[in-house]
Amino acid sequence: MHQEFYNRGLEKARQKDYISAIEEFSSAIRVNPYSSATYVQRGLAYYDSGSLLQSVSDYTEAIRLDSYCVEAYYCRALARLALKNLPSSLADVEKAIRLNPHYAAAYDLRGILRRKEGDIPEAIASFKQAAELYLEQQDKEKCRLCLEKIQKLQSPPKTAPTLVSSIPTPMLSTREYFLQLLNKAELGETQQAISDLDWVLQVDPQDAQAYCCRGVVRYKIGNFLGAIADFNQAIKMNFCEGVVYRNRGRTRLQLGDHQGALNDLNQALELEPGNNLVYIVRGDVYQAIGNYLGAIQDYSQSLQIKSDHPQAYSSRASAYMLLEEIPQAIADYQKAASIYCEKEDWENYQQVLDSLKKIQIAAPETKEQKNQVLHQRLLRLVGGQREIAERMIEQYKEHHPGMSDDWLLQKIIDQLESDRYE
Repeated sequence: MHQEFYNRGLEKARQKDYISAIEEFSSAIRVNPYSSATYVQRGLAYYDSGSLLQSVSDYTEAIRLDSYCVEAYYCRALARLALKNLPSSLADVEKAIRLNPHYAAAYDLRGILRRKEGDIPEAIASFKQAAELYLEQQDKEKCRLCLEKIQKLQSPPKTAPTLVSSIPTPMLSTREYFLQLLNKAELGETQQAISDLDWVLQVDPQDAQAYCCRGVVRYKIGNFLGAIADFNQAIKMNFCEGVVYRNRGRTRLQLGDHQGALNDLNQALELEPGNNLVYIVRGDVYQAIGNYLGAIQDYSQSLQIKSDHPQAYSSRASAYMLLEEIPQAIADYQKAASIYCEKEDWENYQQVLDSLKKIQIAAPETKEQKNQVLHQRLLRLVGGQREIAERMIEQYKEHHPGMSDDWLLQKIIDQLESDRYE
């Protein structure tokens, strides 16, 4: 029965009816779950249908059942290449070559991977080995294609063309896939995003980008320790890109590890000196430790890189407020509000307007409180006689027209206190 399902799956795959092929292979697996060949064939059907992650899962299961399954290693290398996971793809193709040193297609694929890494000498060597093996197997067409690849690498034209790969273009790149998951989290579907990333890592535990992406989502839901664990794992896998250090830095900030956050953000700036977001986060750290001038400098640097970033204006306004530089704070809040309004980001727009209102309300209250304090001082000096105090104020107004009440009150108080000590 297993063989019948398996053969029908092969036939459906030949007809390019991949959905039906997957169903037939799945039926065969239910009858015999220990056939590595069936998992390989279902993986190929998944791959051809564009379901790259499912194909990797099937190839991995085939390898678990048969660690000498050369085809499974080779096919998983193809799928991982399509997913832009070059290190894992190269490891798989090297394993396939060790198991079968005469596997021409594996050398061909290794050449493609080496070329993508920029290691041209190794790429040429791999293509040469593949060409020799294809020639021995009397596959003249594939041998010719390898020789053409070598020629292009040895004598590139002035404007290098894009080398055509024999690997099918994936329906969705890895970067696009992870961006979709992050957008899902931004829309509030954080648990679904986490579930998707858990599944990705179950399929391929060596996917460092998935760890980084899951760390970002965990940060968004407030799981800061889990986020740091994911960023640490990505770094251990040599995914040492600025995005990892920047996000680990902002997570450490949330946990109060200010020095650790600064170390990460400084590392991020070494990797991405032109990334304005790193300056914003480092400015937040400086603000948290009371280095308001350092914070303003970083926010200003961020705006030099990207002059229309509203968060930088809003954060710089907050730092100006802490330095009691109110005009600068108001100007930055107004600029941030204008940008959020243009972007129709109403939530942040309202938050900035609320901050502006607080400044506008606080200023009159401060002035009124100061006026009340001066009135109380004057009353104490005239023995609590309000009529005397009011009469003195009116007299000073006549002699000093146009001056503010606070100025007049201070002038009267100074005169009375001077008279007391003469």
